[in-house]
Amino acid sequence: MTAQQLRCGRRGLPFGQRTLVMGVVNVTPDSFSGDGLLTGPGWLARVVEVGRRMVEDGADLLDVGGESSRPGAAPVPVEEELRRVVPAVEALRRVVDVPISVDTTKAEVARQALQAGADIVNDISALRHDPDMVRVVAESGCGVVLMHMKGTPQDMQRDPRYEDVVAEVRDFLAERVRWTEQHGIPRDRILVDPGFGFGKRPEHNLELVRNLRAFRELGCPVLLGPSRKSTIGVILGGLPPAERVEGTAALVALAVACGVDVVRVHDVRAMARVVRVADAVVRGWARDP
Repeated sequence: MTAQQLRCGRRGLPFGQRTLVMGVVNVTPDSFSGDGLLTGPGWLARVVEVGRRMVEDGADLLDVGGESSRPGAAPVPVEEELRRVVPAVEALRRVVDVPISVDTTKAEVARQALQAGADIVNDISALRHDPDMVRVVAESGCGVVLMHMKGTPQDMQRDPRYEDVVAEVRDFLAERVRWTEQHGIPRDRILVDPGFGFGKRPEHNLELVRNLRAFRELGCPVLLGPSRKSTIGVILGGLPPAERVEGTAALVALAVACGVDVVRVHDVRAMARVVRVADAVVRGWARDP
């Protein structure tokens, strides 16, 4: 497969020859996954250490978020999100040379994070939450992740229903890609994410994974974020997030087999190894000299 470039500001993100690993850097006190770094003094030094270690362990890009999107999470005021995210991006930019994504739905947070050195905006609302977000993204030249979510984090898990989850999610993303292009953001700056765990029951999430190839038809790189999600815990009899590594590995390997371009994960070292082996099977392997 020929490599292509996702344009994201001053950096290009190659895709098409191997699956990329996005490391999750949660600058929050209340992440569902139990790895929030905003706790007590010295939090910024911990952010830098975690980000640096993720890159050493195989992360191709980092995703920095200052607002939890777990089911039922309360919104964070923009001033507080800025206090969390902007110093983190600035500090990471000084020590890592991989692309940095900012996980936010707020245009002002995106704008200041991009000025601080971020390269991609990861918007779980697919540019619907803040009417100024599309302008910020268009003018900056950054990359953007468009994700499907039914409802909001506050209500998304209250009885989500679909007639055909794959068709409905694919059609939503197709419409958002068209809309985004019409507002000055070309397709070579767009990734799509079917939103594993966002307004879906476990059976919906599994159906999406079975049919991930359907999202490649949209003509954009596909990102999947199954890491430590509650669906894994349900399947494994109620295991807490920290004990969902093997379940995450299974979903990551299946995502690679289905041609996903980026996997968003918490346990970078383990998942980078899973990706490398799965890619060797799916895309071919040349022994290092």
